[in-house]
Amino acid sequence: MDKSPDAFRTISEVAERLDLPQHVLRFWESRFAQIKPLKRGGGRRYYRPDDVELLAAIKHLLYGEGYTIKGVQRLFREQGARGLLAKSQTETPGPEEVDPQLRRAPPENRAPVRLVEPGRAAALSSAAVEALRVALGELAEAARILAQGRAG
Repeated sequence: MDKSPDAFRTISEVAERLDLPQHVLRFWESRFAQIKPLKRGGGRRYYRPDDVELLAAIKHLLYGEGYTIKGVQRLFREQGARGLLAKSQTETPGPEEVDPQLRRAPPENRAPVRLVEPGRAAALSSAAVEALRVALGELAEAARILAQGRAG
């Protein structure tokens, strides 16, 4: 039986719908205060339809538009959740319309990142690895901005 569009969703349902691992959703909760699923006994999360919509918008901005976490956080502060939803549903803006400091460096400008030495097993959880990837991306973005400032 299908759920009503207004029904609350579990984290596994949301992860499947958005094609994201559950640990990414939990990580985003720690970075975006606007995402507040209802938590029941045992810590089980239930996402409201608005939460799912907001998560889809965040995914679009991060993965589709190339924004950084800090860039999306800034959009939240400047435009609020409604503005963020509207931004994610509009057409992709041209490069001249987007603040370059909110964007990630193009892949060709990023140094390859090796999280584990070859031949060694990782003892990190997938959530820790994702947090490290995000931190490395933010550090690379900061280095790029600093290099632009020095060149300019």
